[in-house]
Amino acid sequence: MAKKLIILGVTGSIGRNAVDIVLSHPDEFSVTAVAALRSKDACEDLARRLGAKAYVGEDAAVRAVEENDADICLVATVGLSGLKPTLAAIAKGMDIALATKEVMVMAGELVTREARRAGVRFLPVDSEHSAVDQCLAGERGLGLGSRSSVDRLILTASGGPFLDAPADLSTVTVAQALNHPRWKMGPKVTVDSSTMMNKGFEILEARWLFDVPVDRIDVVVHPESIVHSLVTFTDGSTLAQLSPPDMRVAIQYALTGPDRLSSERQRLDLSAIGALHFRAPDPVRFPCLRLVKEACQAGGCATAVLAAADEWAVSAFLAGRIGYVQIAESVEKCLSAAPQMACDSLEAVLEANDWTWRKLEG
Repeated sequence: MAKKLIILGVTGSIGRNAVDIVLSHPDEFSVTAVAALRSKDACEDLARRLGAKAYVGEDAAVRAVEENDADICLVATVGLSGLKPTLAAIAKGMDIALATKEVMVMAGELVTREARRAGVRFLPVDSEHSAVDQCLAGERGLGLGSRSSVDRLILTASGGPFLDAPADLSTVTVAQALNHPRWKMGPKVTVDSSTMMNKGFEILEARWLFDVPVDRIDVVVHPESIVHSLVTFTDGSTLAQLSPPDMRVAIQYALTGPDRLSSERQRLDLSAIGALHFRAPDPVRFPCLRLVKEACQAGGCATAVLAAADEWAVSAFLAGRIGYVQIAESVEKCLSAAPQMACDSLEAVLEANDWTWRKLEG
């Protein structure tokens, strides 16, 4: 029987790739609804191709979930906008194919608690988390369950466009920050990749997805983006997942795993690649990784403040209101002044978000 899907953020890069996968396997999937924030014509066109209902606007994602049924809800919206529809989908018993990192970063405790109560699964969509999931899938059939045999998770990072740039990034332009060498993504995620805040978010996301403490999750820069993540086990063995850089591999596995569907995508040819390179991230060039660790140490709503401050700062940078280095400076400013409060409810997450925006706009 075909799996029923809802695709939120259908006009973005993740959403469009998901549509390609669905259309390539019409017997495996049916789409009941798609949603987009603004791109009405594109959303309606994709809905027609899929035979799905189209929803557009501020509340489109929540309405798409509340008014339709599905086995899997693919959440590929931007920022905090993914939280309410994720909770709505969990309440209806849908598994969550999660591409919106901020959901776990800002509300990991809340959404994982609700998912456990509802008996639904989180299906990792990011290539790094998909890689970890695939490495763990054969560990005595544990999948996303017990982690007693896991020593460390190692997430790889391409390094983005400024990996080998001069240390002074004060003159970086929007066009330069959006020129990612490996991946084609939306502007917010692309800028986050350039600052490595995206990788910091992935650390926090992995902490909740795989129930592994943050101090046992490492990042290594791997410019070729062939090794997507690694898992080191307590016996010293390390497993890795490798594939050419193509986000459709991870999206398809999220929708089908542990089963695999055929595809015509490029196969890995290690002899043609010749060499794979790895190095530690530069803490001076990428201060956002330090800020993520500080937010983790602070606890409470600090990671929600971190994500909200980054969303404000990236938006301001893309609009030309602040410079590139001010992204990290804005986040640090908010973290240093963040109020101490728990973040285990929707209201607390929203209050942390509102406080952050008031702080930066004021």
